Amino acid sequence: MTESPVVSPETGHAENGSSASTDPTGVFGELVGQEPVVDQLRRAVTSSAPAHAWLFTGPPGSGRSNAARAFAAALNCEVESPAGRGCGSCRTCRLIITGAHPSVKLVSTENVTYRIEDIRELVTTAQDRPQGTRWRVIVVEDADRMTERATNVLLKAIEEPPPHTIWVLCAPSPADVLVTIRSRCRMVSLRIPPAEAVARLLVARDGLNAQQAHFAARVSQNHVGVARRLARDPEVRSRRENVVTLPLRVRTSTDAVQAAGKLVEMTQADAESAAEARLAQEQAALRRSLGLDVEEKIPPKLRSQFKRLEEENTRRAKRAVADSLDRALIDLTAVYRDVLSLKLSAGVELINDHLRAELTDYAENLSPEHALGCLDAISAARMRIGQNVPPLLAMEALMMSFLSVEDHRR
Repeated sequence: MTESPVVSPETGHAENGSSASTDPTGVFGELVGQEPVVDQLRRAVTSSAPAHAWLFTGPPGSGRSNAARAFAAALNCEVESPAGRGCGSCRTCRLIITGAHPSVKLVSTENVTYRIEDIRELVTTAQDRPQGTRWRVIVVEDADRMTERATNVLLKAIEEPPPHTIWVLCAPSPADVLVTIRSRCRMVSLRIPPAEAVARLLVARDGLNAQQAHFAARVSQNHVGVARRLARDPEVRSRRENVVTLPLRVRTSTDAVQAAGKLVEMTQADAESAAEARLAQEQAALRRSLGLDVEEKIPPKLRSQFKRLEEENTRRAKRAVADSLDRALIDLTAVYRDVLSLKLSAGVELINDHLRAELTDYAENLSPEHALGCLDAISAARMRIGQNVPPLLAMEALMMSFLSVEDHRR
């Protein structure tokens, strides 16, 4: 098997682990390839009366949640620069980006749907005046997880909001939100950024060379957060390689069952690693914003802010496993997308180009119809995971579908 490029600390990053340079666009710096969106949000920030309700839409990897946080920070930024508000360096910007500012509520759910009690609590919070900022901003991630009853609770709050409150809802597409809510929101549509834009960000902020950045951008399918983790963490790269080569190794029913168990185990490890890394980043950012040194003991009056971060991280744990498993299934989708490209001589760059030889051999005896069948099976597995089917059961069914393809080859 061909080895993936390795990002070494000596050649891939600055010695202190920080970004190689600072992006001048402040809080909007990570919204690469989203220039029309950044322009739209900057205009809103400078407006004397921005819209009171927004709907940010875009597929996974487009950065809709990051865009919502950046917008909330820019609305309340303390610094007025020639480029507008949203410096990313003032205390308010830093607190909002890390989720620690009391005037900005960042809401997500670990459940299949939001509870009505959660939405009612948000409506109550929306009535409070902001603390030390111009706006109280409530960011609702996964707004597509609201039931019709929960949406109706939210509807009146959006129709008649307090003058100091701005709602920001996030969803994969406008169709995922009821029309009664959609019609009352200003729309912001994000796209998957181009690979070149993601690679440039990795070079500028993470100190990668061009080859390393392009590899990370390509295999992450242009997802900035995933690309950064792949570039920085050898274990993440190793787990991905194990995932994308699973179909090549499934030969018997025993192989299928073992592969399913290994896939679930790997995604759990990946989720735990991501959660720990995110918590460490958030804690470090909060320390900087509060003026605390790395080893300095946390004063009692500030402990509640750190405890809130830990509690939020615990709530994210279960959802992180499902998200990590979904990411693994996206990587498997890329395998069969590459197989189809080879079968049809499409002439496009393979996502897993470093596995070209292995995939070419795998594709030789596989028909396009069976490759499409595997893609359908992966899509069904993603749907089952979203419906709370036990992960191991869903993955065993998926691996058995790969085995049926192998039976066809034999």
